[in-house]
Amino acid sequence: MSLKIAVMPGDGIGIEIVAEAVKILHHFKSSDRLDVEMSEAPVGGAGYDAAGKPLPDETLALARSSDAILFGAIGGPQYDGLARELRPERGLLALRAELELFANLRPAILYPQLADASSLKPEVVAGLDIMIVRELTGGIYFGEPRGIETDASGERRGFNTLVYKESEIDRISRVAFDIAMKRGKRLCSVDKANVLEVSELWREVVTKNASDYPDVELSHMYVDNAAMQLVKWPKQFDVMVTKNMFGDILSDTAAMLTGSIGMLPSASLDANSKGMYEPIHGSAPDIAGQDIANPLATILSLAMMLRYSLEQTALADEIDAAVGRVLDKGLRTADIMADGCKQVGTMEMGEAVLAELK
Repeated sequence: MSLKIAVMPGDGIGIEIVAEAVKILHHFKSSDRLDVEMSEAPVGGAGYDAAGKPLPDETLALARSSDAILFGAIGGPQYDGLARELRPERGLLALRAELELFANLRPAILYPQLADASSLKPEVVAGLDIMIVRELTGGIYFGEPRGIETDASGERRGFNTLVYKESEIDRISRVAFDIAMKRGKRLCSVDKANVLEVSELWREVVTKNASDYPDVELSHMYVDNAAMQLVKWPKQFDVMVTKNMFGDILSDTAAMLTGSIGMLPSASLDANSKGMYEPIHGSAPDIAGQDIANPLATILSLAMMLRYSLEQTALADEIDAAVGRVLDKGLRTADIMADGCKQVGTMEMGEAVLAELK
């Protein structure tokens, strides 16, 4: 039976970068190495343009019926004036919630060829390989009540609710422990237990679960210290697990340690490892359509899809190795350009990876 992949390029550079990853899927299919069917659907701003809402019903139906989702990026200034529920970002949040994609995996890996592109000294970041596990469907981004209201004096106030159930903490921490078991057997749980009751519960549940993973060394760190440690001594971390908002911030911080946010893939998984795969960067409308965006994060997201959802580890390894060989040859998009290298565009970089695979 063919594997079904929903392709959702979204907006801005999403269209260009996803196209390069799709070429690789077509290559594996045409060479009889992957039995796959691909169907494309609009989401985000493209979804609003097509159906008047950021997550059209047909797009959600396709996502539900697919084995995995290849996602680009969403958003653009033309949508900033829309009501909040119609903005492109609501489509992404709704997909995560509707599909219960609660586990967000964000690797931060520094390719040795890009050590000089990092914002930190090479000796600080050389060999960096961190996995940040971010809880994705709970916390302050989804908590109720939320809103903006006017009190009796006429002053407005905005409010959001940070809430986690014990079961939500349990399942995300177990994902992180399982990943740590397959890596360096070190897990750092990031919270703010000295201030937040939610974090007190978070720490209690994670600590309790540690007894089921005696081989994993568990540590705890407050989020403000974790942010500092990421730029001071990042290689002390192996796997980090944290709540939604903290993970959002820390993973973007880690991104800059690797040389460019254009290099970082991500996976968002449900309890059965069905997932949505996307680069962690945005739609970059200022460079959209100019053939200068870096497609490598999307191509590496495809490798994560093959590894985590489609059980095609060998193909995933081939993609990872092909990206490394392209970088060895000195090919660089503008965001990772360095002296002595050749600057290429989106399509040329994608074609270079494809040529290595062939």
